[in-house]
Amino acid sequence: MAYALEGQLLEACSCGGPCPCWVGDDPDGGTCDAVVAYHYEKGHINNVDVAGLTLALVAHIPGNVLKGNWKVAVHVDKKATPQQKDAILAAHTGKLGGPLADLAPLIGEVLGVYDVPIRFDMKGGKGTIRVGDAVSAEMQPYTDAQGRPTKLVDTIFSTIPGSPAYVGKAMDFRVNVPEHKMKWEFNGRNAVLGTFRFEG
Repeated sequence: MAYALEGQLLEACSCGGPCPCWVGDDPDGGTCDAVVAYHYEKGHINNVDVAGLTLALVAHIPGNVLKGNWKVAVHVDKKATPQQKDAILAAHTGKLGGPLADLAPLIGEVLGVYDVPIRFDMKGGKGTIRVGDAVSAEMQPYTDAQGRPTKLVDTIFSTIPGSPAYVGKAMDFRVNVPEHKMKWEFNGRNAVLGTFRFEG
């Protein structure tokens, strides 16, 4: 087994909620500007322990999510050693197979890879993330009448294949990656939170 990973996902984008991409619809406004972050609570990739590290992708999706051609600026946790960074990138670029290899072909162009401090905090369905000076977001889930997070399951698209997701909204979502013309600010737009378990 090349990798076994468990952790949490935070995702925010320019669409209204709930996210149209997860059900195969075109993004609101025709394109989507997003951040997708994976925090590994435990796990290994090729026998390299990556627990406690985070990978964040700042993405521009030019149309329907299933058609790919995403442009992404990759941000790797600055705490990662060179060996850990190589392992994380190998898994998420599809080189090691498994469910992450199903997502990798959607990326058409990697604009750059950056080492930055990443602060990831999610508890009780609420979450915040800060990726250096590039990304900040605060998110909370939609809930039912009993206060339980609203689940999204059996969707045509997922950034955490095999796991339920919680639909929510980002009260505040900002990106500033000027070197790649990625700069936006949204309030009250779509967010997705969830846990994942990947084996490949």
